[in-house]
Parts: sequence; C-alpha cells; structure tokens
Amino acid sequence: MSDRPNILFICTDQQFAGAMSCVGNGDLNTPGMDSLAEQGVRFEKAYCTQPLCCPSRASFMTGLMPHQVGVISNGHDLSPKARDRAMGNLLRAGGYRCAYAGKWHIPGATPEELGFTELCGRGDGEVPRGCIEFLNQDHEAPFLLVASFINPHDICQWARSQPLPQGPVSDAPTEKCPNLPVNFAVPPFDAEMLRFEQASNPRIYPVLGYSDEHWRHYRQAYYRLVEKVDAEIGVLLDGLRVSGLEEETVIVFTSDHGDGHGAHRWNQKTALYEECVRIPFIISFKGVTRAGATDETHLISMGLDLIPTLCDYAGIEAPAGLPGRSVRPLAEGAQPPDWRDELVIETCLDLGSGPHGAQSMGRALRTERYKYSVYAMGRHREQLVDLEADPGEMVNLAVDAGHREVLNDHRRRLLAWCGETGDAFASLCLT
Repeated sequence: MSDRPNILFICTDQQFAGAMSCVGNGDLNTPGMDSLAEQGVRFEKAYCTQPLCCPSRASFMTGLMPHQVGVISNGHDLSPKARDRAMGNLLRAGGYRCAYAGKWHIPGATPEELGFTELCGRGDGEVPRGCIEFLNQDHEAPFLLVASFINPHDICQWARSQPLPQGPVSDAPTEKCPNLPVNFAVPPFDAEMLRFEQASNPRIYPVLGYSDEHWRHYRQAYYRLVEKVDAEIGVLLDGLRVSGLEEETVIVFTSDHGDGHGAHRWNQKTALYEECVRIPFIISFKGVTRAGATDETHLISMGLDLIPTLCDYAGIEAPAGLPGRSVRPLAEGAQPPDWRDELVIETCLDLGSGPHGAQSMGRALRTERYKYSVYAMGRHREQLVDLEADPGEMVNLAVDAGHREVLNDHRRRLLAWCGETGDAFASLCLT
C-alpha cells in the first residue's frame, strides 16, 4: 500500500444522516452506502457548516466557514482569495491528479479554477461512467476523484409537482409509505422565523396545506431518491473494485446538507433542525479503517474537517489558519486527547419581499449534549435542546428557567466564536 493513497470523495445532495439502511432505517435499502460503512467508520455526530448547497460546498472546498469565503447563500460568489487554497489546487500542488464528476454549484468559480479536470456532464447517471473511465486510465501519480451526485435533491422538484430530471420515483399506495416521524408536530415555542420563511415562499414550501397522507408520500419519494443515488454509488464502487484500485484508495462519503423530511412539518433545508444539519459521514479504507465501527462521540464539522483529513492522507501540510481537524486518527482507531467540544452551523433564511426583509440569519452551537440555536428575529428566536434526552427537538429549554445557566453558557460560547471568526452575526443579533 502506498503512503499516498488515492482519494475518492463521494458527495450526495440533501441527504440527512438517518437516510441509510446501515443506521437501522427500515424504510429504505442502501447497499452501496452500507458497504462503505462495513469497511469503514460511520460518524454519528457529523454536521454541515450550513444547510444550503452553495454555502456548504464552498465551505468544504476551502475548509472555512461560509461567511469567511463570502458564500452566505446560494446567490453569493466564492471569494477570489479562497481559490488558491481550495481542495483541487491544494492537492494538485502536492502531486495529486484531481478530477471532478457531477454537480458543482459553487458560484464564482469553475472546477478548473479550483484545480480539477471536469470529467463528464453533471447528471447522476453520467457520474459513475465518467469516474470509471478515469479509474481505468494509467495513473503515474495518486489521484483525488470527486463524485458529486444530485440526488436526493430532486425531492425539491417532487414537492413542487415538477417533472423530475431523473424520472418518476414512486406511486406507492399510502399504506406502503413510511409513517410520519415521531417529531412531526411543530413543537411549542418553536422559532417563529421559520414559519415566516415558509409563508414567504409558497413555491419552495408547498407543504403548508399538506395532509398527513401528503407527508407520507413525500417521505416515500425522498427515500426512493436516496435509493436511486445509492444505486449509482454502487456502480461506481463496483468500477473501483474492477479497476484493481480499491485497496489503494481511501473513500470519504458524505452529503452537503440534510432535508427536513417532515420533522416539525418541514421540507427543504436552511432550518437548524437536526434533520437539516446532521449528515452522513463515512471514511472507508479497506484493511486500514476500523471496519464496521460507529463513532458516536466526536463532533465532526464536515466543511472544516474534510480538507485537513484529505491532506493527512495525501501527506500534504494543511494550509495555516484552517480551523478543522483531520478525522483520519479517529477512523483508524486513535483517540486524540483534545478533540473539539463544540461546533457552529450557520444559516441564511429567505424571507421573501414581505415585512420581515429579504434575508435573515441564524446560528447553531452544538456541544456534547446540547444544541443552542438563535435566529435573527421573531418570537422564540432562541432554541436550546437537550439532544440526549430529546433527539427529536420537541422541548425548547430556552424558555425554562431551570436551564438558565446552560443557556447563558451557550450564549457566551457562540458570542466568543463569532468574535474569533469575524462573524457579523454577533454584532447584528447577539449584542
């Protein structure tokens, strides 16, 4: 085995952490993803840096938070100064061949400008074919190959009753659809600003009039889209095995963000609910990573930790000033003594042209046990949940006087983080 393995980075779009059969979800079957978990380590507490496509992708491509690279929503371009240290340019300078297949969605930069050779078109069916053609080439140097899939993002089109680019997904009768989630209800003292966003964007959130039956069909369609992309991932992994490169290639699997999936009657992303921000994250290196292990302890910020992890495997020094950590030691069985005890997730909500303004922000601070979320406006803009006791986020402890000390501690932590990272959210919304 080479000291500098090949790297295959597989990314889906809008897949929440629980949408795999290897986590015990009986409503879908994902043998491709499950095979990665069988050979590697699945990280239970992995989060995106922002639950929206462009900010999340700009973040994991640079190792910085979305506000630090200028991509705070889908309509903002990547800062030019972030390009040289972007993933492809970084590994290419370290001697890797860097190739990219599939969805891009990083405004203000092309794959070539960030160091990649683009292999094929961007439809999910083209991605495994383009990647396999690349794998079967002669490789005189190690490679970084990115396989970026669209689905299950097509659930957005399904909810809007638009034709799906990948074709129909299901016409199952209601009795064969998944049940409603246990946290289906909108909880007491929920953040009012989230309902502002729903009401301001009826095209994006057509669910306000959904019956329970509608929601069950939504969940059914979503799971079928996950199975569709899993099948494409399976084709790619078969191609990797046939190429003879499997034992020389470390595989990182994740998604850019999650999907509400009916929790709290929420579809889409942008909210700071667990279904929107917690994502699958698996590192699989046959014969090297801890096969079939689950890490339920360490907080992973995928957008910050991905580049340090890739650099670690590639034998490249990560750029100075990056806040992330390599996850490689955790995947291979080591226990770093000083792992983070908190991480932050950003969001930017679109409130349309109504009285609440065009855009507004939110932040979440995740600690070992709690998650503190705060939105810029509206009633109950502060949310504090005990994720050990209340994983469905149904009880807002921010209104409970008995948790005032915990609330104040998380307020202080978030304020300090904003100051350290130059985040304007502090001056706008925390002081």
